[in-house]
Amino acid sequence: MARSLVDLLTTHASRQPDRTAYRYLVTGDCDGEIQDISYGRLAERSRAVAAWLQERGLAGSRAMLLYPPGIEFICGYLGCLSAGVVAVPGVPPQGRSQNHRALLRMKRLIADADAKVILGGREVIAALATMSEHLPELAEITCVATEDVPDEAAGSWREPDLTADSVAFLQYTSGSTSAPRGVMVTHGNLLDNERVITERMGHTPDVIEEYDHELFVSWLPVYHDMGLIGPVLNAAYLGVTATLFSPLHFLQRPERWLTAVSRYRPHTSGGPNFAYELCLKQATPDLLDGLDLSRWKVAFNGAEPVRAATLRRFAETFAPAGFRRESLYPCYGLAEATLIVTGSSVQAPPTLADADADADADADAAATDGVGTVTGAGPGDAAAVGSGRPGPGITVVIADPERQEELPEGEVGEIWVSGGSVAKGYWRNALATRETFRATLKGREGRFLRTGDLGCLRDGELFVTGRLKDLMVIDGRNHYPQDLELSAEMSHWALRPGCTAAFSVDGGGEGEQPVVVAETAPEAAGESEKIIDLIRGAIGEAHGLPVRDVVLVHPGTIPKTSSGKIQRRASRAAYLEGTLSLVGGPATR
Repeated sequence: MARSLVDLLTTHASRQPDRTAYRYLVTGDCDGEIQDISYGRLAERSRAVAAWLQERGLAGSRAMLLYPPGIEFICGYLGCLSAGVVAVPGVPPQGRSQNHRALLRMKRLIADADAKVILGGREVIAALATMSEHLPELAEITCVATEDVPDEAAGSWREPDLTADSVAFLQYTSGSTSAPRGVMVTHGNLLDNERVITERMGHTPDVIEEYDHELFVSWLPVYHDMGLIGPVLNAAYLGVTATLFSPLHFLQRPERWLTAVSRYRPHTSGGPNFAYELCLKQATPDLLDGLDLSRWKVAFNGAEPVRAATLRRFAETFAPAGFRRESLYPCYGLAEATLIVTGSSVQAPPTLADADADADADADAAATDGVGTVTGAGPGDAAAVGSGRPGPGITVVIADPERQEELPEGEVGEIWVSGGSVAKGYWRNALATRETFRATLKGREGRFLRTGDLGCLRDGELFVTGRLKDLMVIDGRNHYPQDLELSAEMSHWALRPGCTAAFSVDGGGEGEQPVVVAETAPEAAGESEKIIDLIRGAIGEAHGLPVRDVVLVHPGTIPKTSSGKIQRRASRAAYLEGTLSLVGGPATR
């Protein structure tokens, strides 16, 4: 039985050395330059990197990984695992606008992880050599471009002494509500979560055979848990082929994702909700005519709120290209549980809460749901979307965190998780580990992970309603910012999906009051007053709340995490400091 992904890589390299493990679209285009690596070559390069690390006595230490998108990151990551070195995926500084933020995060990660070595691509390592002024800590750290490690080094590789409890890597959280923390993911956690992904997404031997091992297409960043644990490591776990390309190339031309799915015909591909929205904007008749999405069976959607309206529009828009509504696959996970916790049923459409009664209503009436009529809206667009059921071996309960009691079905509380995928804890943070990973529940044995997310169970399916720390209590009533954000976004076509932040501020003697910050399309600049009035009306009608302030900002300026989640606390701070990028005027306090 495999003890780690290292064992599985060895098996795949022995049994199918010539099979393509990863294919990388260098330009993001299927007809552009393509790099690929076989399982035999992947094992060789991983062992070469591992031997280099072992020879320098680095087993057990932390290695920061700073790579541009591409295959070399995978060789470096698997090289760390093969050496018994703890990998720490990071984001290399890139571009002037990103340098300060990336440098700050890199300094924090290097210090927190106590990294002893930095592995990266040649250009990144060369760039680091010029940053001694900003990163004096680099003087104490060995930096190496893993492309320069010779193949011959693989001959001196020694199999590491790994156990299920050995830490494989530190997955630093994206920090939507707090400073990033290093989640200690063990080799046992990795294997367990890959098992769950395999089961939940239907990656059976028969399916792998049917798809001739072409299982994934992904543009997701590999330094983030969804992109790494999902397409990259599930491919290594199963010995299948994954086609990858850069997140930047996707953002530049979102249709590249659909074109790659059409060309390579994978079983599984996905991303956050915003990615589906971006594709909808590119859905020209010419694009649809050239696509074949009929083989796409699992279109997973997670990492941020899943919108019923997005699912409906995507299924309707791409149906002419063969896409099936049953392929839509909402799911829920977090770094502290390695990745996936719940997933939908393959070949079944998403579950919409309270949508059945609206199913036969006309589009305007159903879309209103107390929000206001929206041009182009459809039945159930404001419904809550189910995130599926727990994977095998994973237990999900809804708890009252103060009373430490399990809540009955249908009641909203904090989502608690237990199982073999729950990580070991936070790196060098015993207090946060105890608070987050060691929760106990009356009447149940064992310890639970407190996710900080709010949700409920209905017929065994999880519905995520928001973040505990983002919850707004106004006039004694609980309000979830996602609900206000959805109401706002549905009020006018120019409001960008997934680009609205709702939070509360102190209204003085009037108590907490809601504020909405929303990104708008540039072509709607002249309609600001109308949009603000519509947002106020929609939230007032749907939630019975007067809004203290509505602020419209330029596209791409609302703070988000590396996985695309709205940073409401950062948005609130920018609002109070008057630093928002306002459309047509200074920020309001």
